[in-house]
Amino acid sequence: MKQLMLGNAAVARGCYEAGAKVISSYPGTPSTEITENAVKYEEIYCEWAPNEKVGAEVAIGAAIAGARAMTCCKHVGLNVMADPVFTASYTGVNGGLVIAVADDPGMHSSQNEQDSRHYAKASKIMMLEPSDSSECKEFTKLAFELSEKFDTPVFLRLTTRVSHSQSLVELCERDECGLKDYEKNPAKYVMMPGNAIKRHVDVENRMRALQEYAEAAEINTVEDNGAKIGIITAGITYCYAKEALGSNANYLKLGMAYPMPVKLIKDFAAKCNKIYVLEELDPFIEEHCKANGIEVIGKEAFTLLGEYSVNMIKKVILGEEEASVASEPIPVRPPVMCAGCPHRGTFYVLKKLGLTVSGDIGCYTLGAAAPLNAIDTTICMGASVSAAHGMAKARGEEFSKKLVSVIGDSTFMHSGITGLIDIVYNKGINTVLILDNSITGMTGHQDNPTTGKTIRGEATKQVDLELLCKAVGIDSVRIADPFDVKNFEKVVKEETEKNEPSVIIAQRPCALLKTVKYTGRCKITDKCKNCKMCLKAGCPAITVKDGKPVIDATQCNGCTLCMNICPFDAIEKEEA
Repeated sequence: MKQLMLGNAAVARGCYEAGAKVISSYPGTPSTEITENAVKYEEIYCEWAPNEKVGAEVAIGAAIAGARAMTCCKHVGLNVMADPVFTASYTGVNGGLVIAVADDPGMHSSQNEQDSRHYAKASKIMMLEPSDSSECKEFTKLAFELSEKFDTPVFLRLTTRVSHSQSLVELCERDECGLKDYEKNPAKYVMMPGNAIKRHVDVENRMRALQEYAEAAEINTVEDNGAKIGIITAGITYCYAKEALGSNANYLKLGMAYPMPVKLIKDFAAKCNKIYVLEELDPFIEEHCKANGIEVIGKEAFTLLGEYSVNMIKKVILGEEEASVASEPIPVRPPVMCAGCPHRGTFYVLKKLGLTVSGDIGCYTLGAAAPLNAIDTTICMGASVSAAHGMAKARGEEFSKKLVSVIGDSTFMHSGITGLIDIVYNKGINTVLILDNSITGMTGHQDNPTTGKTIRGEATKQVDLELLCKAVGIDSVRIADPFDVKNFEKVVKEETEKNEPSVIIAQRPCALLKTVKYTGRCKITDKCKNCKMCLKAGCPAITVKDGKPVIDATQCNGCTLCMNICPFDAIEKEEA
């Protein structure tokens, strides 16, 4: 039976069919749906870990114990888990271990463009790269087999288009491979220097075996159309090339992104007059070809930035350019916080007080956008706390009293706690705002350690943010509703003035949660003085018509933030 599936769902299906038993991940677009779809299979234990490093360590432990295991992340999440992953290359595995990493060319939901293939080379770990949903499933199953065959973790590299596009997938039965026997083996799994030196020898021997395997691997395929042009590619760019060039080119599709073959590429190149390398982001394949004396055309003709397209390939290789379908430019539609978003009240107050705001990764990063324009920096998850500590130490006490960090509840659990400990330990006086919206909002409402539910919705222990902050040494912890604008402003002023570290937990649930039941709609009355203070909140439901603010009833959900902002009580709520 065949079924239309997202690439991510197909990876989850591949885990199921391969007999995987454990998946531990942290949600991150574009990889989130792998773990969310794996939850549907009762045979697989799934969990949301506090961060990617923990997720990787759980999967590594499960693999050493004899289970087939996977951890999933986006490209920046791989940075977080790099420490255990590089060492797992030395320890090898027992049960198969697959690390699914989804890159984001074009930065649809990311703070940078990063090519994860470099991690495969740096860590000396095999990497496979599927081009559609069918290959997502099959390559996942193959990755587990190769992991056990070569005693290595295996990377599965996806990109946004592969993760989030759909194609047909053939469904097969689950392989109940069971647990492999576990035997105590410190020489293999205890990576102290004396053991690691010996394991490095095994890693290099494995790389030679993998290089030999790459030459004959069935997932490295050649399509000879008798053309003069040759295309060397991998992943989604193979699909673009096939659509753009059809039978006008020969194709070498590298399903094994690392290590890459040498003889196979040379033999392919010998049959073509001109060779193009098509790959998104860095010249990874191109540099491999040129290092082995193979003349190719790559980034001198194609971009290092963002995604490729069918039109781009046609234009460069064939000199053809299709006319744009749109008769006029498509208007830009920037992302905004939802109507009723609890973060809007927070940033309204921070902007009003003129504070320097050290930001973080989440829905609340949109606090940097107009008209709020509240956030000064955003670097990576957890950096809002640590970076603000550095800013305060650089510029002194007076600057500290006009400086706050903002970080979500899930992000605080991910990597904010250690920054807070750093502030306490090193006698900082920073104020940290934990934006507790009762869920992991940005990636689609996943539970986390502060919600009291597991990935399967089962009740579990709930981390108490207030007690946690006090436990690490914060004496002043306040809980405030960001929609109670006057009180929230008062709390922020009081805490930033203190000569000690403090935490404000801005507590209001995400407006999109099913448990949140706002009612009615807000309406601007004749009391309006046209001061336009309500516009400063940046609510998408409030617009200007004929020079005056109006509330669009189709977008308003009756959250009443605008009522709390209006200085003339000119906004009323109408119950439906």
